[in-house]
Amino acid sequence: MNTDPSTLAQLSGHASDVPLHPRELDTSPRAPRRRWWSFVGAGSLIAVGYMDPGNWATSLAGGARYGYRLLFVVLIASLMGMLLQWVASRVGLVTGRDLAQLCRERFSRGTTLGLWVACEIAIIACDVAEVVGSAVALQMLLGISLTAGVLCSAVGTFVMLALQSRGKRPLQCAITALILFVGLCFVVELALAHPDWADALRGFTPPPALLRDAGMLWLAAGILGATVMPHNLYLHSALVKNHAPNHDDAAIGRALKGVNIDTFALLGLAFVVNASLLIVAAAVFHASGHREVDDLADAHRLIAPLVGSHWAGVAFASALLACGLNATVTGTLAGQVVMEGFLNLRIAQWARALLTRSLAIGPALLAVGFYGQHGSNALLVSTQVVLSLQLPLAIIPLVRFASDVGLMGRWRVARTPLVAAWGCAGLIVGLNTALLWQALV
Repeated sequence: MNTDPSTLAQLSGHASDVPLHPRELDTSPRAPRRRWWSFVGAGSLIAVGYMDPGNWATSLAGGARYGYRLLFVVLIASLMGMLLQWVASRVGLVTGRDLAQLCRERFSRGTTLGLWVACEIAIIACDVAEVVGSAVALQMLLGISLTAGVLCSAVGTFVMLALQSRGKRPLQCAITALILFVGLCFVVELALAHPDWADALRGFTPPPALLRDAGMLWLAAGILGATVMPHNLYLHSALVKNHAPNHDDAAIGRALKGVNIDTFALLGLAFVVNASLLIVAAAVFHASGHREVDDLADAHRLIAPLVGSHWAGVAFASALLACGLNATVTGTLAGQVVMEGFLNLRIAQWARALLTRSLAIGPALLAVGFYGQHGSNALLVSTQVVLSLQLPLAIIPLVRFASDVGLMGRWRVARTPLVAAWGCAGLIVGLNTALLWQALV
């Protein structure tokens, strides 16, 4: 499965080669006019990264320990994710290059290599979470060992990626179908959990103890890292960079309309799923006094007897497996993007999947061997904190490029969106600083 023509271009709606600089793109008026809905599709690939097993771990632990109080963090993280993905897609579409390519073009070689290494660490951390989460789900559903589940989850990546040999739509449709299935599972969970909706609404206000409680701050950083993933910014810019091949204002405007609808609709659904998971954990575990439940296996074991329905456990495990399978695809595609963009190096997608899986399976097998099934959640939360620490290294270059009038022209990000984007960067840096300070003292 070779990447020339670019597989990412196929997934985003074009089968062209690596895009040229905007000044070199064909501006012939003969290019067909495309409707806005033809640009829909990248959002589903991005949204799955916002509800992977890492999100489950952080939301489960947050809901069980602190009730509804961390819903505010889920909301803020989701809004930040929507804004930053909007910026990333805008940069990719307007410039015709992805974030990694722009970094290679505009930064020194040393800086470029440093950013690449940091992003690869984030992808491996995320992939560890996906492997372990999928393994736990398979153990819940089939009763197999975690070791066998880790190996089976690796095979799942190749099965999902094989769909794109038939074109871009089969993989997009499969991912979208799994997202909708996850949403349906949480409709069932909420109906069985009977949450206190008044308390849930109060949970969307800032918790005063956030900066004083080390445990709450740790989980807040984990939720942030699980929601706003650095490699998703690179991936989104790559998926949409060929959407306006003529590069005239009319084509860019139509493409941006479709991409924006796609982005906000799918990430809105991801927010609903993440909030629902925390609400279920708060309603089932926190309310019943099981506030130390922070492990996926324990949650699956307890949720059915606590809500009084066998289907609660089935829906929980099935949704977790669907999220894990989906997330393996985006991790592999993001790895391909950053390797090609930062290093100008192309490898076959199966080789990239094998590389990513190999680097993730080792730590995953060591973790499940050392901790057993009850140590998975600590590992999952830790991987999400690693992602949070890596975020500024992707966000700061992204916002710089988005606000550059020489690069973006009239489509540059300015005024309120620009202030909000820099505010997101500052908030993440501040949260990470507080996290490191607490860890050191």
